[in-house]
Amino acid sequence: MKVPFLNLKAQYLSVKDEMDTDIQNVIDNTAFAGGKFVKKFEDEFAAYCDCKYSIGVGSGTDALWLALIALGIGSGDEVITTPNTFIATTEAISISGAKPVFVDVIDNTYSMDPNQIESVITNKTKAIIPVHIFGQVCDMDPILEIAKKHNLYVIEDACQAHGAEYKGKKAGSMGDVAAFSFYPGKNLGAFGEAGGIVTSHEELYTKMQIFKDHGQAKKYYHDIVGWNARMDGIQGAVLSVKLKHIDNWNESRRVNAGLYNKLLADISEIQLPVEADYSKHIYHIYAIRVKERDALMKYLQEAEIGCGIHYPVPIHKQKAYQEYNSLVGKFPVAEQSADEFLSLPMFPELSEEEIVYVVNKI
Repeated sequence: MKVPFLNLKAQYLSVKDEMDTDIQNVIDNTAFAGGKFVKKFEDEFAAYCDCKYSIGVGSGTDALWLALIALGIGSGDEVITTPNTFIATTEAISISGAKPVFVDVIDNTYSMDPNQIESVITNKTKAIIPVHIFGQVCDMDPILEIAKKHNLYVIEDACQAHGAEYKGKKAGSMGDVAAFSFYPGKNLGAFGEAGGIVTSHEELYTKMQIFKDHGQAKKYYHDIVGWNARMDGIQGAVLSVKLKHIDNWNESRRVNAGLYNKLLADISEIQLPVEADYSKHIYHIYAIRVKERDALMKYLQEAEIGCGIHYPVPIHKQKAYQEYNSLVGKFPVAEQSADEFLSLPMFPELSEEEIVYVVNKI
């Protein structure tokens, strides 16, 4: 049996008629850049995230960068985040002119450890970016409390957490602003590159809305030097269709994760994902930990089982951030888990038969 890591075609086929109709509507209306289809999705996504405002942009990286720019974060500032994330989190900080400052993560959820934050706060610290890794929200109450105490902004990196919850609150609804990625492989994925921002602060919304459209509030009248970070009309239409189904798809992921957990429970060499008691995990990634990761991965690939590693090299060990290489050893959980993570097939249409096959091979 061949089991793919991800099956985007299966998802497309499940909504094909609705998707094809809406894409054709975009073409018929020649609404290719921004426009009413993007606005429709923005309104729907804001409501879904329990926020007042949403902005469709070109990517999750754009979303993070625009959030930082709108908050006035730049040269000389510091932003606290974690080293076990996709590099877009820190790229946005660096491109804004600020400096990433790292804290380690908790050993079972791999989310930011709130107990380590205050030790790295300085008079240059302006914001905290908790990363909702793999589809589980960080422990937000202590993070928000620390931010309030030190007058810091909180930017939720929710790029892997569409529909995840923290104590009943939607990912993206708790910080000052939140960034989402709609890269095709995400739980809510576009047909290409796309991203989104949500906030309930009108001033922030207005700044980001202007900045993402070349700094213009009115066409050809540019109030600031901005950027082109607009979402395409087709992506807005695609995401509107998928948003109607995301809760059902996320529930299917949770069911699949539950079956994996049950069938893998007795294998002592494996550390399973943990759903925190405050959390509704939506399993964008189902990552186990195993000491003999590379050997197991090779074996599964030979058995035609798709798998991956998220992420093999923590940010502070990357060549792009070689000025942080001296910090190796300072973040033991992030470093050890990076050596042991193995992401198994996970998508809503994954069958019980396929999961049983994967587990039997393991």
